[in-house]
Order: sequence, then structure tokens, then C-alpha cells
Amino acid sequence: MATNRIGKYEIRRLLGEGATSAVFLAWDPFRQRDVAIKQLFPEVVSDQQRGRLYRQLLLNEAALAGKLAHPHIVQIYDAVISDNDAYVVMEYVPGGTLEPLTRPGQLLPFERLIEIIFKCTRALDYAFHQGITHRDIKPANILLTAAGGSDIRISDFGAALQTASDTTQITGIGSPAYMSPQQVREMPLDHRTDIYSLGVVMYQLLTSRLPFEADNNYGLIYRIAHETPVPPIDLRPEIPLALDAIVRRAMEKELDRRYQSWAEFSHDLALAFRNRSVALDRHALPEAEKFQTLRSIAFFREFADAELWEVITLAQWSHLKPGTVIMKEGEAGDHFCFLANGEAQVKKRGKLLNILTAGECFGEMALFSAGGGIRSASVEANTEVDVITIRARALQRASDTCRMHFYKAFLEVLSTRLSLASARIANL
Repeated sequence: MATNRIGKYEIRRLLGEGATSAVFLAWDPFRQRDVAIKQLFPEVVSDQQRGRLYRQLLLNEAALAGKLAHPHIVQIYDAVISDNDAYVVMEYVPGGTLEPLTRPGQLLPFERLIEIIFKCTRALDYAFHQGITHRDIKPANILLTAAGGSDIRISDFGAALQTASDTTQITGIGSPAYMSPQQVREMPLDHRTDIYSLGVVMYQLLTSRLPFEADNNYGLIYRIAHETPVPPIDLRPEIPLALDAIVRRAMEKELDRRYQSWAEFSHDLALAFRNRSVALDRHALPEAEKFQTLRSIAFFREFADAELWEVITLAQWSHLKPGTVIMKEGEAGDHFCFLANGEAQVKKRGKLLNILTAGECFGEMALFSAGGGIRSASVEANTEVDVITIRARALQRASDTCRMHFYKAFLEVLSTRLSLASARIANL
């Protein structure tokens, strides 16, 4: 194994080692960026039986390069798989894994934990819709983009099943403590095995314990297949009831009692916020709730998950009291808004023109008008409101795909308004 270079990549330092491979921080001189390289040990590559298996795992992972493009999945850049060497080059994610956060004394605040698990559900739902089941979800395969943050990347799809293709399904791979009952019994698998495994991760993040432990793998597999774990709330009474219920449903042994879709799992996590099951600052919305709010607004119905996460980074979220003037007639405006919650009124020269309700867009005309962005009407909060604000400069920083969806949705909004105006005129 080269000490200072792997292929064209310059090795900076060792990030970690496992039983079969090492992971290095390296520099890509062509792309001018840091990368992570997972390289099999020489003795593994040369081993006739193990070498074939683990080269196949790397091939599986490399085959997903370009197929899984999601903000919460590690990107694969390059791979070399031969009889003499085997490594995969991927996005470098500097915040470390979730493993340290499963230890006593290092457990996460509930709101941050839900943020992380929610993002995992969205990433795995995306993979599912690409025909992929991960099969090895565990804290070591969930990476933080920054220590102390809640932005994540899911890694290590080497054991994945590609159900939409004829890719060889590798059996006997995965981490036993996180395997579903169906996986330990070697039954046919679908996305619900990953739902179970993520439930185990959530259990461990909440309690600092695994649901099942044993002296050997045989004992562990028996317990997973036949026993019911201690409810998380029995191990840590301050766990909110909603989170205890979510974990227990995700880890149901019987498939028909487990979450049937990632959307159901995501929905219950978001509901934990809305029902105030977690002690949060009322107006400091976590990203999971922001995502669900955007997904519920008709304007964003054609935005993919990746674009909604992008919108979250572009937007400003505000909670305003009744009577607050959100936009003022005659003033310059360089932004547009969405009403996430509550009710507001639109007035022109003191005359009521319209009532806005949750989900409606307003203020976008100033961005397209020839009059220098002057507001033609005022908008005032009738009730307490949550307002999503996006500034013109922020929109210009958005990706081309994201901007295209914005402009298409604006055209639909304008078309609807013109139709309504025409109908009113016809009835005069």
C-alpha cells in the first residue's frame, strides 16, 4: 500500500481502519478538492475467497456513482478494482460518524436527533425510488458534515440490493446488531429492512444501548428473530412518548406492523415537532419541519427533495404578530414570500383586495416588473403568521434546476391569478 499516493491521489492522512480496509483523506490534484479513499488491504485483495467478495462490494458501491445524487448521500467520484488493488474515491465528509453520539454522556438533544433521522429517511426514500436498498444502515455509515451539526451523508452502499437490475445479491453482509429479523433469517428483503435498521440506530442514539446484545452472533441473531426489545422510554424516562412510539414501530418484527414506507416514517418524525412532543423554541423551526412545510405547499409540488433542501438554505423563516406589515405599498422590494401558516390581508390604497392563507405566494411581481420593483399593494398579518422569504440575490445563487422550477411555478401562479381576474370582470 503506497504511503503517500494512491493512483493519482495524494494521501494526507489516515482517517480510520476496519477489518478489511483503510480510509484516507487525500487530495485530488485534478479537481482541486479533498476526497476520501477507501482502500482494501493488500492481504484482502490477494486472498482468493475474501478478495473476490470484498472486490464485489467495492464494485457494487462504484456502480452507484452518478446514480445516487442526493444532498444526504455520499457521492462516489472514482474507483479502481483489479486483482492487485481495489479502492473507491468519494466525497470527503469531515464531521465524523454518529458512533460517538451513541455513548453515554454524549447523547444528542432530541431535536437534533430527529433532524438527523429525518434526513436519513429522506435519503433512503430517494434511494428506494432508485431501486436501491442499503442493507447496512448503522451509526458508522452515517456521517456528519460538521461536528456539532445535524447535516448528514449516508455512506457505504457496497452491500446494497439494486432491485431494479440483475446485480448479484451478496448474502451474509451487514452488521448483525442492526439487521432486521428478515435479514438474519436470509429472507427476501425490501426497503423495510432499512426502516428496521434505522430504527435500531434511533434506539441507540436515544438510549446509548443496542436493543439486543449477546456474547456471540448466534445468540444475537436468535434474540433479533424472537425477542422484543425493552422500550426506549423504560431505559430513559425523559424520552418523549412520540419518539418511543416511532422507534417501536420502525422496529416491529412483523413486516405488516412496521412502517410500510419512508414517507410514513418521515411524517411521524415531523409530527413529533408539531405536537410539541419535543421541547423546542416555538419559533425556531428545525429543518425537518421546514422540509415538511415546503412539501405541503402546492407551489413546490414539482421540486425534488434535493431542491427543497436547497430552498431551505436560501430562505428566511419568520414568525410575525397580528398587525405586522409584511410588505408596504409604494416601497421597493427585492424579495417574495410564502405564507406558511396563518392569514394575511392584501390592501391597495386602504382597500381590501384579497385574503391570503397558508401556502400562498405573494410579492413576486416586484421581481419581474419594469417599475424598479415597487410594491403595488400592502400585505398585513391578520393572525400570527409564519412567513418564508426568499430574496432575489438568493434565488440567483440557486442551481439552474431549482430556478427553473421557481420560474415554472411563478407562471402557474400568474396564470391562475389572471383567470380569477377575468372571471371577476366577467361577473361585473
